[in-house]
Amino acid sequence: QVQLVESGGGLVQAGGSLRLSCAASGRAVSNYAMGWFRQAPGKEREFVATISWSGGGTDYADSVKGRFTVSRDNAKNTVYLLMNSLKPEDTGVYYCAARSSGYGSRRADDYAYWGQGTQVTVSS
Repeated sequence: QVQLVESGGGLVQAGGSLRLSCAASGRAVSNYAMGWFRQAPGKEREFVATISWSGGGTDYADSVKGRFTVSRDNAKNTVYLLMNSLKPEDTGVYYCAARSSGYGSRRADDYAYWGQGTQVTVSS
């Protein structure tokens, strides 16, 4: 089993930055692809970013491309999401997820393990 705990969320003004962390425990996730998803109030969960097991492959939703950067430190069993130039529409609960395949996916159903989420609120 893999347990995931997100941290780093909070309240920030538009144009600001946050860095989210996702710490894994239970087993090493160095062979897992990791993903970030978010859910805004009244909306469905949506894909944000994913990173392959090695960190060599990344993919981003068009809405965050050029502003967000996903990275990982396999030695620390941790994945990060650096969010710059934040916009009010980035507000939501951000979830980290792990996929036993080493390659990322945009589909939430492809991820077996999920964290509880961390709230990100961007004020205008």
